[in-house]
Amino acid sequence: MESLLGLLRVRIIRGVNLAVRDTSGSDPYVVLRMGRQKLKTSVKKNNVNPEWNEDLTLSVSEPLMPIILQVYDKDTFSRDDKMGEAEFEITSFIDSVKMGLTDLPNGTIIRTVKPCRQNCIAGESPILWKDGKIIQEIVLRLRNVETGEIELQLMWIDIPGAPVF
Repeated sequence: MESLLGLLRVRIIRGVNLAVRDTSGSDPYVVLRMGRQKLKTSVKKNNVNPEWNEDLTLSVSEPLMPIILQVYDKDTFSRDDKMGEAEFEITSFIDSVKMGLTDLPNGTIIRTVKPCRQNCIAGESPILWKDGKIIQEIVLRLRNVETGEIELQLMWIDIPGAPVF
């Protein structure tokens, strides 16, 4: 049986240089999937550099599953066009949470996830202590598309009564 570890708040910050899918541009939105969970951001009209700053919250349980992020162009009269996808693991992030750290100086980097072939991370992604929480800032390079990146931030939310690591 899966055991619930806590909640992962994924803040979708912005898209950068996303692909153009319509004559006038694109109307992008982001879909996050993890296991059977599926969450969506709002649609940003006619914008290839959209600012979302929206929080999507996923329940995290063992065993850890990768998170799949897909960007689509909202179309009214036809199927929404794909604008790329990315996948990322949260293993390093969860390992940092499991360290049970407290009272670190604000901005302390706990570890850094480096880009590699297996992930879609565009640059070094620091996991850090900020305002009493563990967060990770990630820039994902979208796959299966000519251009585009998504900036996001992960933050851990403990659930009272959930098993402590």
